[in-house]
Amino acid sequence: MAFIDTSSKQSATAYSKGNPVYTVALTLVATLGGLLFGYDTAVVNGAEKSLVGFYIGDPENNSYVQNILQVISQYRAMLVIVLFVVGVIICGQILKLLGRQKGTSVSLLILVLLAVWAYFFLAKPLPQDNAAIKDTIDAVKGFVIASALIGCVIGGALSGFISKSLGRKNGLLIAAVSFLVSAIGAWKPEAFNIFGTLDVYSFVIFRIVGGIGVGIASMISPMYIAEIAPAKIRGKLVSFNQFAIIFGMLIIYFVNYFIARQGDEEWLTHTGWRWMFFSGAIPAIIFLILLFFVPETPRYLAMKGEDKKALSVLEKIAGKETAPNILKEIKGTLHEINAPWLSYGFFIIFIGIMLSVFQQFVGINVVLYYAGNIFRNMGASTDSSLLQTIIVGAVNLLFTVVAILTVDKFGRKPLMIIGSVGMAISMIALGLTFYFNKVGVLALVFMLTYTASFAMSWGPVCWVLLAEIFPNSIRGALSIAVAAQWIANWVVSLTFPMLNDSMWLTEKFNHGFAYWIYGIMGILSAIFMWKMVPETKGKTLEEIEHFWKKK
Repeated sequence: MAFIDTSSKQSATAYSKGNPVYTVALTLVATLGGLLFGYDTAVVNGAEKSLVGFYIGDPENNSYVQNILQVISQYRAMLVIVLFVVGVIICGQILKLLGRQKGTSVSLLILVLLAVWAYFFLAKPLPQDNAAIKDTIDAVKGFVIASALIGCVIGGALSGFISKSLGRKNGLLIAAVSFLVSAIGAWKPEAFNIFGTLDVYSFVIFRIVGGIGVGIASMISPMYIAEIAPAKIRGKLVSFNQFAIIFGMLIIYFVNYFIARQGDEEWLTHTGWRWMFFSGAIPAIIFLILLFFVPETPRYLAMKGEDKKALSVLEKIAGKETAPNILKEIKGTLHEINAPWLSYGFFIIFIGIMLSVFQQFVGINVVLYYAGNIFRNMGASTDSSLLQTIIVGAVNLLFTVVAILTVDKFGRKPLMIIGSVGMAISMIALGLTFYFNKVGVLALVFMLTYTASFAMSWGPVCWVLLAEIFPNSIRGALSIAVAAQWIANWVVSLTFPMLNDSMWLTEKFNHGFAYWIYGIMGILSAIFMWKMVPETKGKTLEEIEHFWKKK
């Protein structure tokens, strides 16, 4: 599937007389949203064992905190509340997508099914024997560790409304404040517990707040960059956002390792993990301050009828001679500011959703969030597992650079397909090392090849495609894809402890089962890219929009 090239020579060189330093500076500020995205989501990697020990106990030895049944009881209530909030948000997206008549029927059905499930879920008696408690605690552990992802779903779903109503810049400001509040609240959840819950769920709520910031930044940061970038280097500049995400993860891996070295296991369980979360306040404050010095994007300004401001920004980015022509081209695609999301058909929505779902179902965040747990399953100590996690982060960063250098040269599709195949082979092989109890250097190698395959493909390039494929007039529909991505991320992160720590699955497959599932998803993602996704290399956003019109 290829685009018909309708571009003029002028379009291809429109930004040649602009100020590249200014464009790169704006890009770097926007990518701080990506850095905090990576920092905030990966911090749990080093804190996971300590959090579980402090708030839950030691599930492996059936040793729990005294109020464990109260923890389970409130977990049930919190899960129901969270799923209803997510359900309402999904219903809002469905209404926007299908319209009031069809959307209302589907939304009511979803809410009724949720209500029925909630009734039976809450009616179940609390577990009493150790085996039942452990199975429930595996779910509680996943809920606490993956709590930020709940906020990511909310923030991702709301990001379309925020970016359209308040603007791209104001959306990033909201994200920065969310990061800051989360870092402080997660540091001392008992001191800021105004929610009437156990302290562990005060922590969960503050992590959800941070997740809302991540969800907003995950959509608006690449959107901001895509809307200021020249077509010929847009893929590279948007990929900087993914580089920033991975760089943020690598920074927090080092921070976690440094903090863990300051005391013994008991200190880390009671105090150390707090400083891991609080450290996020520093980049959040820097991001917040710098955002006051960047402009709104010219495409948003044009959409709001502020042509003079849009032209002023374009003159700095593209040069005074070409800025008027670019503004005219932008305004030519904004004639339907409130266009229905299905104006270009369902296919574009489907592509966006599946790109997002596959990016998560290949299992990357299992590696990024639970790497320490995985390495401990291989027999590593806490310090060694954190050090090995740094190696994973370094490989992730290195191959993200490979993607940045090649995405505008080789194109989006080839990188995505090659990455899918590499991930599939690596995950299936990693599962086999666990199954045959051959963990060690070989398992580490497969984890690194998997990480490298993702980093050069689905990590940065998926975000490039998502930032490119949605036309200006329905750019808010990107929020559906972003929300789908975070729902998929939450599902994977929530279910991994159940799959990995299940006594029955461990007895049958020795921790290998989950990785085989992710390997199969890698195969399916390659087929999807090959058959259904168009190449967007070198096209302006307006040219891509013309393609969807022809579809």
